[in-house]
Amino acid sequence: MADRYIEVSLVTRDIHCTAELLDDRAPITCATVWDALPLAGDVYHAKYARNEIYALFPPFATSEPPLENPTVTPIPGDLCYFSFAGSELGTKAYGYDREVRPGTTLVDLALFYERNNLLLNGDVGWVPGIVWGRIVEGLEEMATACNDLWRTGAAGETLSFRRG
Repeated sequence: MADRYIEVSLVTRDIHCTAELLDDRAPITCATVWDALPLAGDVYHAKYARNEIYALFPPFATSEPPLENPTVTPIPGDLCYFSFAGSELGTKAYGYDREVRPGTTLVDLALFYERNNLLLNGDVGWVPGIVWGRIVEGLEEMATACNDLWRTGAAGETLSFRRG
């Protein structure tokens, strides 16, 4: 299979980076995401994992991918896939209680932009993610924008994933 690439963007800030899909390490997850593109949603900055931005989506696969190429210590440039039950996120503690209901599932597509990340949630413990892509171009500019998002807020910003 030829290498596949996607563009990851912060739309309002007009910041774009290029990611390579890790088809050799996470083939099911890569196929799942690729087939669902383009995807875009409100961006959030992580509370627990540290240097992470993400968007939440309704499930887009017929079944969730297995935990292939897992990590709890993502590095700068990693793209991770998480699947959460609404009962896990639909509380005031996480801030999604208006949008997320028990009985639903959400897919979290995340970009890690700096070092020292640890996927450990004080409420539930380790939260492994599937590393399905890595930023190969534009990470420095994206990291600067992510730090700005952390300091000035995410309201009105969109995180977009599309075929490159």
